[in-house]
Amino acid sequence: MTDHPTGQPALADSDENRRQVLYWRLLARLFDPEEQAGLESASLAVVEDIGLPPALLDPQSSVDAVVQRHPELAAEFDGLMVPEPEEDGRDRAAEVRRAALVSKVLLNVFATGSGTVTAGQLARWQSDAGWLERALGCAPGDLRGGRAGRGAGPGIGGGPGGAGGGVSPTGTGGGHPTPDLGTLVPAIGPELGALEADLVKRMHLREVLADPRLAAQLTPSMSLIEQLLRDKNNLSGVALANAKALIRRFVDEVAEVLRTQVEKASVGALDRSVPPKRTFRNLDLDRTIWKNLTNWDPEQERLYVDRLYYRHTARKTTPQRLIVVVDQSGSMVDSMVNCTILASIFAGLPKVDVHLIAYDTQALDLTPWVSDPFETLLRTNLGGGTDGTVAMALAQPKIAEPRNTVVVWISDFYEWRSEPLFESMAAIHRSGAKFIPVGSVTSSGRGSVNPWFRERFKDLGTPVVSGHIRKLVHELKTFLA
Repeated sequence: MTDHPTGQPALADSDENRRQVLYWRLLARLFDPEEQAGLESASLAVVEDIGLPPALLDPQSSVDAVVQRHPELAAEFDGLMVPEPEEDGRDRAAEVRRAALVSKVLLNVFATGSGTVTAGQLARWQSDAGWLERALGCAPGDLRGGRAGRGAGPGIGGGPGGAGGGVSPTGTGGGHPTPDLGTLVPAIGPELGALEADLVKRMHLREVLADPRLAAQLTPSMSLIEQLLRDKNNLSGVALANAKALIRRFVDEVAEVLRTQVEKASVGALDRSVPPKRTFRNLDLDRTIWKNLTNWDPEQERLYVDRLYYRHTARKTTPQRLIVVVDQSGSMVDSMVNCTILASIFAGLPKVDVHLIAYDTQALDLTPWVSDPFETLLRTNLGGGTDGTVAMALAQPKIAEPRNTVVVWISDFYEWRSEPLFESMAAIHRSGAKFIPVGSVTSSGRGSVNPWFRERFKDLGTPVVSGHIRKLVHELKTFLA
């Protein structure tokens, strides 16, 4: 065998072997909760050799706990799994370190075990999932379709491992470009949501809610809110009060994000028939100078202004009616939550008359409570079949002036009576009203739509809006402008 004077190939082989040891241990622990003594001891030797804490190999230790003891690791977890630009040569030593950190995040998130789950365990998992999303370059909650940029670790409410200061998985993945959530590991968002939903189901939620100390450890998420909305009629006393507090907290956090998105869009075209207000703030200095250039005195080098010009700020605001119809079947819970909050935000805009209808096999007119999404959600009943014709019967009489009306219909469109419902929708479109069919209104853009409806909406010239909730906000603001 030929000797390598520099020793580089031998060192590269050593790093490759250590990296493989870490990933083989990850796979072994994901598929078998029992420790493999050989892999555990070898992984411990690798971690200690590269200067990382042994706590990275402890499945019971959250990422939060590791980062609180070793704050310098927070920056390494941030954007950890975002693809790096290709460069000449590989830093194999860095790959070993990366493998150790990636293994920690993946094992904590995907090895959820079995049996009953405590409030502290759920909070820890939510925190670890936030670190995974942050490692992928996203804000905590983005991939799970919850609150964009509002991740929270177990430290909220005094949960285990989160007391005091320290680093929590909030933020946006600092410095890394935000990835396209539709193409970055497309299946991971639904998988994370399913894992969280399973943990919530395994938790004795009623008992947890009845104990204020345990309830304080819960971090509201879409999966938890769905379970609370399904079970709200079986709660009372302290448990019901704690459930309402969690729903209110979640609604407020989502509303903060959606309100920002609504405010970013323009509102109405300038109305030049209204004289501008003659205030200094509206003074159009460039136009004033240009229009008075004929008054320039070259000898004194002065510009004499005989007229001031002001900017128009008044905008055209025609009264508009927004009718939101939401499928409240079990598969549409996140759309129900998001659209209820969105409707309340638009209800607060001037000269926008908002109506909200929820349906499964029966329809419920929630318009009296549309300004308060919390009260609206408490009046919904998730689950059941889907019959859009009952909602159409409530929606059609509300269309008094078609040209000033927009109807937003949010559903997966798996209907019992497809033909008559589609004919009614087409009639709304032909009447001159704006009809917007929406397949999913989640923060991550997940959802499915009945292909039969999708093709017919496309032929009608009203393609289904599917994807991020920002798409629906843009459609509505364009119509209401």
